[in-house]
Amino acid sequence: MTDTLKREWFSNIRGDVLSGTVVALALIPEAIAFSIIAGVDPKVGLYASFCIAVIISFLGGRPGMISAATGAMALLMVTLVKEHGLEYLLAASFLCGVFQVAAGYLKLGGLMRFVSRSVVTGFVNALAILIFMAQLPELTNVTWHVYAMTAAGLGIIYLFPYIPVIGKTLPSPLVCIVVLTAFAMAIGLDIRTVGDMGELPDSLPIFLLPDVPLNLDTLLIILPYSLGLAVVGLLESMMTATIVDDLTDTTSDRNRECKGQGIANMGSSLLGGMAGCAMIGQSVINIKSGGRCRLSTFFAGVLLLIMVVFLDELISQIPMAALVAVMIMVSIGTFSWQSIIDLKKHPMSTNIVMLATVAIVVATHNLALGVFVGVLLASLFFANKIGRFMVVKTKEESTETTRTYKVVGQVFFASSEKFVDYFDFKEAVQNVVIDLSQAHFWDITSVSALDKVVIKFRREGAKVEVIGMNEATATVVDKFGVHDKPDADSIMSGH
Repeated sequence: MTDTLKREWFSNIRGDVLSGTVVALALIPEAIAFSIIAGVDPKVGLYASFCIAVIISFLGGRPGMISAATGAMALLMVTLVKEHGLEYLLAASFLCGVFQVAAGYLKLGGLMRFVSRSVVTGFVNALAILIFMAQLPELTNVTWHVYAMTAAGLGIIYLFPYIPVIGKTLPSPLVCIVVLTAFAMAIGLDIRTVGDMGELPDSLPIFLLPDVPLNLDTLLIILPYSLGLAVVGLLESMMTATIVDDLTDTTSDRNRECKGQGIANMGSSLLGGMAGCAMIGQSVINIKSGGRCRLSTFFAGVLLLIMVVFLDELISQIPMAALVAVMIMVSIGTFSWQSIIDLKKHPMSTNIVMLATVAIVVATHNLALGVFVGVLLASLFFANKIGRFMVVKTKEESTETTRTYKVVGQVFFASSEKFVDYFDFKEAVQNVVIDLSQAHFWDITSVSALDKVVIKFRREGAKVEVIGMNEATATVVDKFGVHDKPDADSIMSGH
């Protein structure tokens, strides 16, 4: 217990504190922006980011990953807030958390193994593009000072690490924010700041229950939104966990993460915050700034609240150009540039899955839809590929009165039609032997194909014997097959 506590919390104190500071500063404008997207007061997003980050630091399954209010979740809240108000949003956020906790206990986090690498790459690239696109409003219709400050910020971020000793000690994004803020305040530069994004809260969050009627009508209103929030939140969190796993060469507990996200969202709703999830951009900032342990997430959440409540006058002076530079760094670092090179050598199916995921996520801003389409395409391509590996051979020792067919490979819905086509039903033979010793039948469709073959041969006057079934195939054939039933012909005729 002590070793785990030390490893997950206190094995990287300096790096976690510095990276948590960078994350906290970067969280403020994003939380405000996401609140505006959802149509609620900025303090709803800020309280949510504080609460979710602190709770997930204790209960999450992925040390070093940052969770807070996110744009993907905010987009799902717009209609609910517009039609029913903030209190219903808080209730929906609480129910979202309940669903996520249930998903953790049902071990649905394990479903991530069905998401292929090409889908993850497409998701990462799409998110990198969205992060960059989100910065464009801060770079359009502005004075040259903004471009100069942003360029200077990027210069600091990428060049500061080359300075001996100090360059490796302090995270360059933090240096970028501090230097540009000090410069802008010193010369009185008139550019957009964090304070222009919205009013910062001046008090700590308080515990409160959503003020909604506890009846079926309320449940029917919030249920669709809660389910959508739960799915998108878990999906983005699981994908982010996969990316952080790769960046840190460590593993995470997906089911614990589901439970942690759920409890965090329940806690957020009870403190006046909206639902959130893991943030790929902030998580990448945290990792690249040296954060590795739970302390970085905890410190980011606590410092965020301290800054917006007690240091609001100072924080409001941070130029948006400095934070834009940090987020551009995140988008550049997040994008998988290797995937562009790999387009030439990867199979066409893999490229299609990756590009389709990118296109749909960028076009709709719906992460869940993009990943769903990517997984669907990957599954279809996989099924088609496996289906081609099934063959039916005719043994050489077959005689004029007996024909032996040897089935090799996987027979399932994608290969069942091809399986039937291999057989010559018009051949004048008295006995047909179907050898399944090197085959595996997976589903009802494949069993139905076997029934079709056997019944067709019988109608041509041949005696059919099926041999060599393994235990799993025999089980599914016995359960769903009809060719070995007494009234097989009549059953098949009724189909």
